[in-house]
Amino acid sequence: MAWRKPVVPRQRTAQDEFAARVCSELAADLPDEDVAEDLADCLDNYVMGSKPRCEEVEYLELVQEAMDRIARGH
Repeated sequence: MAWRKPVVPRQRTAQDEFAARVCSELAADLPDEDVAEDLADCLDNYVMGSKPRCEEVEYLELVQEAMDRIARGH
């Protein structure tokens, strides 16, 4: 059996902490949704037409806004 370097979990950076906080705020804003930490996955896996139009628009805008906040870093 070959020797392997042990896997050491990487430490969370300030950017990771900020992204987690934004996702937490989004989950609070959308309590009926299953908001993942990877917001791009939320958009990729979203099925258009699965909500009433006004709810759909709000959901998509909130997720995109959260992604933009994370990208900006504030």
